[in-house]
Amino acid sequence: MRAFNITAPGASAFSDLAEPTIAADDVLLQVDRVGLCGSDLNTWRGLNPLVDYPRIPGHEIAATILAKGDNVPDAIHIGDAVTLNPYRNCGDCPACRQGRINACRNNQTMGVQREGALTGRISAPWQRIVTSKVTNPNHLALIEPMAVGFHAVKRARVARDETVLVFGCGAIGLGVIAGAARRGARVMAVDVDNAKLELAKAAGAVEGVLAKDVAEAVKDFAKGDGVDVAIEAVGLPETFLACVDHVAPCGRVVYIGYSKSPVTYETKLILTKELDIMGSRGALQDDFIEAVEHIESGLYPADDTISGTYPFAQAAEALKHWAANSATVTKLVIDLSDEKAMV
Repeated sequence: MRAFNITAPGASAFSDLAEPTIAADDVLLQVDRVGLCGSDLNTWRGLNPLVDYPRIPGHEIAATILAKGDNVPDAIHIGDAVTLNPYRNCGDCPACRQGRINACRNNQTMGVQREGALTGRISAPWQRIVTSKVTNPNHLALIEPMAVGFHAVKRARVARDETVLVFGCGAIGLGVIAGAARRGARVMAVDVDNAKLELAKAAGAVEGVLAKDVAEAVKDFAKGDGVDVAIEAVGLPETFLACVDHVAPCGRVVYIGYSKSPVTYETKLILTKELDIMGSRGALQDDFIEAVEHIESGLYPADDTISGTYPFAQAAEALKHWAANSATVTKLVIDLSDEKAMV
């Protein structure tokens, strides 16, 4: 079968890959769609320090079960549509011993520290798949970034009627917005693109504001008190600082993005406000299940979230397009339907 490889920054090639085998606890998956992630874009740009080249990218997966091992439960059927939790943990580090396996210090994410899903078929442990009634594989390819957003909302302990400020309306930021709105919070979304702000409203935000106008908008939104929760899904020093500036005393700040350059804080605000400042990494299996339920509910603007779908043969063109239009692209999906003919 074919696999798409990023061979060096800005370079790619297709290669032949051996068919995967399955162990007793595995399922064999036909990959139907792969959503491109910001980590894939950074690999293409040469800005991902966790990647060695060449690398098969892709960890936002919609797939169909082709076969299953002897230990896979009867409730999982050949032909089921599934998405996949793409992280692998060691089981021995402090995070794993606490059950917070998403923060494993030896984590290996598909498409980053190990080979990804931009190929015809993959095998995976049955414990990491999530079955779904969703019939549109494009929608299933949105689950992983949504689950990351849902996990950040859980970290923030968002509650009904709280005010939540979300910086960034990309796929993960939209997951944050949907997850917070699902809990009954009032969400203000912040971005530099008006179209993304409209999408944020469709996902559940009650207000959307351009980044340049956020200071005045928050005063009105939070009645002068600051927001209860600020969640950063951009990864810029200025948005890291803005979270601390705009959150209320005793509020919670959660960072999903990571800044590529150092962030210098006025630590007085952190102390005098007695803030809870937390990081959020990846997602747990429960977050994937909740994200699937949200997609199944029909409340999420899945079609509008997808900026474009490219055939497998044009995966490089998709990455080039995103690199040139990063401010306006929300999610690009690679369609591997043609690869089914090669089974």
